This record gives sequence, structure tokens and C-alpha cells, in this order.
Amino acid sequence: MLYINGEWRKSNSGETLEVYNPATGELIDSVASGGREETREAIESAKEAFKTWKRETGQKRGKYLARVVAKMKDKADDIAKTITMEMGKPLPDAKREVGGAIAYLDWYAEEAKRIYGETIPASHPDKHLMLLREPVGVTAAITPWNFPASMITRKIGPALAAGCTVVLKPAPSTPLSAIKVFECFHEAGLPKGVANLVIGPAEEIGDEMTENPDVRKLTFTGSTNVGKLLLRKAANTVKKVSMELGGHAPLIIFDDADLDAAVQGVLVTKFKNSGQTCISTNRVYVAESIAEEFGGKLAEAAAKLKVGNGIEEGIDVGPLINSQALEKVESHVDDALRRNGKVLCGGRRSENTIGNFYEPTVINYAHDDMKISTEETFGPVAPIFTFKDETEIIERANHESYGLAAYCFTKDLGRGHRMMKELEYGIVGINDPAPIVPQAPFGGIKESGMGKEGGKSGLLEYLEEKFVSISTGN
Repeated sequence: MLYINGEWRKSNSGETLEVYNPATGELIDSVASGGREETREAIESAKEAFKTWKRETGQKRGKYLARVVAKMKDKADDIAKTITMEMGKPLPDAKREVGGAIAYLDWYAEEAKRIYGETIPASHPDKHLMLLREPVGVTAAITPWNFPASMITRKIGPALAAGCTVVLKPAPSTPLSAIKVFECFHEAGLPKGVANLVIGPAEEIGDEMTENPDVRKLTFTGSTNVGKLLLRKAANTVKKVSMELGGHAPLIIFDDADLDAAVQGVLVTKFKNSGQTCISTNRVYVAESIAEEFGGKLAEAAAKLKVGNGIEEGIDVGPLINSQALEKVESHVDDALRRNGKVLCGGRRSENTIGNFYEPTVINYAHDDMKISTEETFGPVAPIFTFKDETEIIERANHESYGLAAYCFTKDLGRGHRMMKELEYGIVGINDPAPIVPQAPFGGIKESGMGKEGGKSGLLEYLEEKFVSISTGN
């Protein structure tokens, strides 16, 4: 169902979208599929709701968000199961995602009452200068399939806290999770038109979002190529834009690192969500002197990961989202093997031939002319590259185009500080494979995006600054 102006409804055409389980290929459900017309209606309702929502106190907006938090806690298991059914991640990981989604709303429920302006020192005794921060306006949000619940709240939470109203388009692969989240908004009594959900063709909905002058802010998470397309279209109405785009994260392991901790770091950053995250490790760089030992340890650990339907107990790695994703992973591995890479474990489709499963794979002797060294694999494949010294690895780790996340393992405090400064990425984890928290900014540089989500920075993305100069006339 679509959710427009506080009401659940079908599309005007009556068209529907079918949703399939990537682990089994089975049809889960079908949902209403709208297009440009429904999106325009949602934008109109958001525009009308903005007139009153922006005037609510931050404290009151925060109370609405707190009610949504309570509803999501009540429905957490149901939402998690829906995530697993439509995108495949193991149920424990889906439950952690729901917990993260709730944490973002909880954070911004508090931050809603902490939107401050400033008093600016005047250069003339007869003037009083102020800086006001006000909501941008109607916000269009486009979210991906790999985190179908948390990506929603990470955008909607700060938008609503700031006083904006929202029209959200989820990925066509995972609309059911979005519906579950919006049920919580509805049951929390959010005023009509403040949050709207449109499901349907990406191009139709995206065109209306980017071309409609009533939309003053666009936020998108997805591929760099789609981000560039949306950015060009949004330029015609000069919208405020924030985007979290593709990544190609390096994970660097120096010869003084705790190897067991580094192995766990790769398992977390590479094989969680089947490697289908924008901050997944894509290149594992290991100091030459420890490369063989590390490769053996990583392959042994990866081979123990259990692959299967995420709804079953004990599963570590679920399916890829679709057959195209599976084929891309295969092409990257085949290319690496043609270029003298060596598979230490995995390297093929899982024996489960029903769903889109690929075995956790470790490839040794990777080098820079392989596809896997420059293209985002988005799958459970860890290629091991080697390096000689710090100067070399800084140059190789810094990607020409991507700059989202990077990781480094070392016991040397000075080296850790140097890497923190030299790595050209928006997020850097030093001996930390899981640096993402609601109170900190998340986002990339270069072609990995613009703007931030999370923390105070994420709230500022939905605010405009207004300078006011008052002459006292004395």
C-alpha cells in the first residue's frame, strides 16, 4: 500500500509490484505500485503539512518521534522477519538493523529540541546580528534495499526533527520493510502529510521528486552512477542535496597488528550482509611479512561461516539480492583467477542452487589490475593484496574516485594517528571494524557522496541558515 496524507491507499492505476524472497525465489507478497501522479499528490500533501509542522516546537516534534520509537520496539521482531524475507540477511542481523533504526529515531527525538541559532558580534553599535536555522521544506528521500529499515529512519528522523516533511521512495526489492516502518508512523499519530510513502518505478518517481519545485531537499543512498543522474536533474531547481554513494573500502593490516582481531575485522566488514554494504571492505591490504599467515587464518575463519536462508537458525551469510548481483560477483572472481589470483576458500556458488547464494571467498595474490581492485564487488569476496611499507600503502589505499570508509589495524599509536590523517575517506576505523553510531556523522568524500547522516551534522543537512540584521536606529 501507498501512504499519502495519512491514509493507506492503492495506486491510481491499480498496478502492483511483486516482492520475492532472494533465498528461495518465492513470491512473498505484492504491493501497490504508483508513479508520477501519486508522487505529486504526496508532495502536495507534504507541502501543506509543512505549513504547520515547521511551527511545532522541537520538543513536540521529538515527542512524536518518541512515539514512533515505542511502536517500532513493539513491532521489532515483525520488522526484522520482514527484512530477512525480502532481502535475505540472517535474522539476528536483521534484528540488529531494527535496533539501529530505532536508535536513530531515538537520537533525533532528543535532538529535535536542540536546534540552536547564533548571535553574531556586530561591527556597528547600532546593529544586532543573528543567525537563524530553519527547516528546508519538503524533503524527498530515496532509500536502498540493503538496509531497508535503518536507511529510512536515518533520513526521516533528522528531517522530521528539523521540521521538514517527507516523501519517501524505498527500493522496489524491499517495499514491505518500508510499509512496516510507516505503520509505526501512522500508529504513532503523526499529523497527516508529514511522512508519505510512495512505491513504484524509480525513474517515474525520481523524475517527479527532482523536477517538482515544491521539493526543496533531496536525500539519496545508492550507487554513484544513479546519484550523479539525480544530482544533474535536481540542479534544474537548485535543491539542497545530500547523497551517500558507492564505496571501495580498504582494510590495512600492518605487521604489528593483532592478527586475530584483524581476521574478525574482515569477517565483520566483508561478510556481514553478504558483503552488500557501502562500507564493506573491498580490498584487504596485508604487510608482506604476515600475508601468508593472515591469509590462512582468514580463509579458515571464512570457511566456517554458514551460508543459507537467513530465516533459519545459525546462518552467518544469506543470499545476494538477485541473480544480477550473483553474476557480478562471479565475474569479479573469474577475472581475479584469470589474472593469477588463488582461491583460499569459496570461489563458487553455494551448493544451495535455489537462491542467490555465493560462498564466502578469500582470494590470495590479488593485484591492482584486477576488476576487484577498482570496482565495487558488493558480495562476499575478500581479495588479499600485499604491501611493503606505510608510504606505499597510503598511496594505494587512497582511491581516485571513492572515499567512503577505510579501516586500519595496528598497535602503533603514532602510526594509527598518521593513517587517520592520511586516509582520504569520510569514515576511518582504527582497530575498529564497526565505527557507525547514531551520534556520529556518516558520509563520504569524492564520488562517495556529499553531506552527512547521523549526529549533529545529519540534523544540519535539513536546515537552512538565515542571517538577520536589525538596526536599532540609535
